[in-house]
Amino acid sequence: MPSRSLLKIRGAIWDESMTTRFEDALVMTTRLHAQQKRKGTDIPYISHLMAVCAIVLEHGGDEDEAIAALLHDSVEDQGGAPVLAEIRQKFGNRVAGIVDACTDTDITPKPPWRQRKQAYIEAIAHKSDAARRVSLADKLHNIRSISRDYRHCGEELWKRFNAGKADQLWYYRALADSFLAVDDGALVQEFNRCVEALVNRATSPQTSI
Repeated sequence: MPSRSLLKIRGAIWDESMTTRFEDALVMTTRLHAQQKRKGTDIPYISHLMAVCAIVLEHGGDEDEAIAALLHDSVEDQGGAPVLAEIRQKFGNRVAGIVDACTDTDITPKPPWRQRKQAYIEAIAHKSDAARRVSLADKLHNIRSISRDYRHCGEELWKRFNAGKADQLWYYRALADSFLAVDDGALVQEFNRCVEALVNRATSPQTSI
């Protein structure tokens, strides 16, 4: 039997070993998202999923949460309810529950953008700690990417999204406020700082991109 390495994180013991379940999740993620790109770029979408997984693991997430991080967009973007059923069958109820909690919608066509985002914001207070960690890691990586690309692309950046600049800034500010209302940990604080920096840059008349 392979040795098992344990880390102590914020007073809790975390088992850092990964099993073949994680390998299976990587394979499934690659299969589902192989042809997908990040909006407005040629960057493979799987880079985002791997980054979210890394953030989750770096902030105390366990294997279930890491698997859910890899698969968190699969239901919304790659097949809806049948994909969630496949995740449940392969990885269990806890992983499926986290993925479901991080999904805007499994309906095609999707409901209106603002309606979906408002519902997501309101649901943050009711998510499990695990689902909130995955959700927060997802939003943190998104805001980092938006901030980086905004420096390079300027106002053209907002054309990538289904909703424009004002709506995007509203969404991330509302997300940060909702996360802060239930958690003041390091990951939430980092997300809030990133949101504040982007909002300030995007709304300043003196901004030089």
